[in-house]
Amino acid sequence: MIGKEQMDALFIEAQKTAVSAYAPYSNFRVGAALLCEDGTVVKGVNMENRSYGLTICAERNAVAAAITMGKRRFLALAVSTPDSVEPVGPCGACRQVISEFTKPDMPIRFAGSGQNQVDTTIGELLPLDSLHDLKNN
Repeated sequence: MIGKEQMDALFIEAQKTAVSAYAPYSNFRVGAALLCEDGTVVKGVNMENRSYGLTICAERNAVAAAITMGKRRFLALAVSTPDSVEPVGPCGACRQVISEFTKPDMPIRFAGSGQNQVDTTIGELLPLDSLHDLKNN
């Protein structure tokens, strides 16, 4: 389990990363910072396309970058959505991808530009993850 200071630092990385997002259509930038088991922090941003179906979420972008680097074990994820005052959590597709590589108790923090933040786990965001259960059998 990671501590509050480490999660705070990870969230700051997500905030810094969000400014690099490519979101010319929605103007809704997202930055993600993924802490790998070896201490590496892999970052991702959302990348839009004129066809919204081809948009890549920041969280999946970070996971894909980590996998490309040969990393498969993750300790925590932070997500920043600076263009929303309120926290916005990972979408359903991202939750499913995140759960593929983590245990249900992996911490996730997400927050917007306001004072509210959510500290939760992937298991709380994706309860009754039957596919995760099948993977472990």
